[in-house]
Amino acid sequence: MNPAVHTGTLSVPGATLRYESRGSGPVLLLIPGGAGDAGLYEGMADLLAAAGYTVVSYDQRGLSRSPLDGPPADQRVEEWAEDARAVLDAVLPDGEAAYVYGGSSGGIVALALLAAHPGRLHRVVAHEPPLVELLAEPGPYRAHFAEVRELHRTRGLGPAMARFAETPDGRKPAGERRSAELPAVLRPMAPRMAANMPVFLEHVLCPFSSSGPDLDGLSAAAGKLVLGVGRESDGQEALVGPARRIAALTGASVVEFPGGHLGCVERPEEFAGVLLTAMRP
Repeated sequence: MNPAVHTGTLSVPGATLRYESRGSGPVLLLIPGGAGDAGLYEGMADLLAAAGYTVVSYDQRGLSRSPLDGPPADQRVEEWAEDARAVLDAVLPDGEAAYVYGGSSGGIVALALLAAHPGRLHRVVAHEPPLVELLAEPGPYRAHFAEVRELHRTRGLGPAMARFAETPDGRKPAGERRSAELPAVLRPMAPRMAANMPVFLEHVLCPFSSSGPDLDGLSAAAGKLVLGVGRESDGQEALVGPARRIAALTGASVVEFPGGHLGCVERPEEFAGVLLTAMRP
């Protein structure tokens, strides 16, 4: 039987967060990225709970079921990391530490959480955080994301998303498997993702991708950190390059995951198995 899903809400400065949990055992916090929400992990959450974890996820502020208290504005990585800490405060038993997984922009949040609160965490897996300022030549990627935001402002969501799906020089990325149809377990999230996309493109994409991680803090906690890269993400420098660079600068380890940037959606069973292994010391 699938474990029961328990939901709750949490007031944080400037927003109200909706979170959910299932299972029992050590807390494993799954931080969604992009325009996704807690539903992004439906394909593997029950598998992780069956492996002996209390699996927790939430909707990021301003997305889906976590409304802001006022109008949307550019978002800050540090504030989202404190949101993640607040969720942990709500679900984590006294004296215990948590495991954390974050993908894409959720990986950026996971890194900031580890640097700021290493004592609260056993292990953090950050999968393909697109921190393009760590690349040898960040300019084309910075300009690409700014172009996507401007296209959204001037021509709408369709042209912006078409450009977002390309590399800076206009090519379709090779390697990543894409399906025209969402897995059935994710279809309830689709309307929420569509509604979130303008917020993500306008207020999250550029400020998050252009932010810089706390490398000193991450180096001090490198024994708790794993950087994930997708087996099918070769050639997508904005995704795999920052992960490998952080590992090189901090001494953290790198683990290859099945699928591409959305491997947790594409191949949830395989992905969950690698994640469980990566969380072991």
